[in-house]
Amino acid sequence: LSTNPKGIIKCNKNNPNTTILYMKTFEGKFNKDGKGVFAISLVNAPATEETFIAMSKQEKAITLSKVDGEQKILMGLVLQPNQMIPRIDESGNEYQMYFSAETIKQYSENFFKSGFQLNSKLEHETPIEGVSFVESWIVENPKVDKSYNFGMEYPKGSWIATMKVDNDDIWNNYIKTGELLGFSIDAMVELEEVKEEVNFKSEINMNENKSILTKI
Repeated sequence: LSTNPKGIIKCNKNNPNTTILYMKTFEGKFNKDGKGVFAISLVNAPATEETFIAMSKQEKAITLSKVDGEQKILMGLVLQPNQMIPRIDESGNEYQMYFSAETIKQYSENFFKSGFQLNSKLEHETPIEGVSFVESWIVENPKVDKSYNFGMEYPKGSWIATMKVDNDDIWNNYIKTGELLGFSIDAMVELEEVKEEVNFKSEINMNENKSILTKI
């Protein structure tokens, strides 16, 4: 077993002359003694690959370039269970990570219990004034979830949130222009490495368990 900048090279048991390259995989865990998700940023390229929508007073999905009678409310996906998210560590090595439905629920509950609903940043860098998360829930049934009424459909266990934007600069110059497209978490995440066998069955390796500051 040897390491590689893009993952791990492992001998193919069925053919000793060939090797299989796969990316290191980690499961993100909630640490009750840590901050968890302490901010949700507005970004151009969210790791979940999902964009948010804006709502009018009639609470219909609207095209951001044709806003009329705005409430200035955003709805979007925060985290989706078991979605593989590609990452690059400080050494430039690629890996992927995911969150279970239970972990996502713990993060969502802790976010509001800790009073972090006013915490948001622009592309994970600049704190934003005049925005707040006013709703947050976990999807139970995708077909009857509130988000489904706005053209969204996410699997059970997904974390959805709505943000009220009272910052005219953010709304006019970033949301309506389409420069910012989704939510992205700032969090302290406990990483637990998952070792994949050649037959793609997974088992948890408890030897590598570390806490990192991640922006997703």
